[in-house]
Amino acid sequence: MSKAYVWGALLGAAALVVAAQNAAAQDLAAGEASFKKCLPCHAIGEDAKNKVGPELNGIDGRHSGTAPGYSYSDANKNSGITWDETQFLDYIKDPRAKIKGTKMIFPGIKNETEAKNLWAYLKQFDASGKKK
Repeated sequence: MSKAYVWGALLGAAALVVAAQNAAAQDLAAGEASFKKCLPCHAIGEDAKNKVGPELNGIDGRHSGTAPGYSYSDANKNSGITWDETQFLDYIKDPRAKIKGTKMIFPGIKNETEAKNLWAYLKQFDASGKKK
């Protein structure tokens, strides 16, 4: 195997890594932009507080209806949901269909790519609001 072939393979692999990182950054940026739809009711980050809806820090792996200090509907508290990508994507399409009796009146995000980008943005925040 020639040195030129090895270097070509290494450069190609490096280009793939950079492209993957750029795609992830674009997803997060798109998710952050999508979160603007959520901002009237929700907050996220180190200074997040409950608003009309609960703060969303640490949502990945959190049980539904458990954000400290937020007054959830019984439907939300008793839904049995542990938030992960699958649950979130199903929920965000039509929150009232997923949890009958929820207080959330948001009509939903039907576009799967947008919903996935939003999830990628949300899940990067730990329970304290710091980015992981």
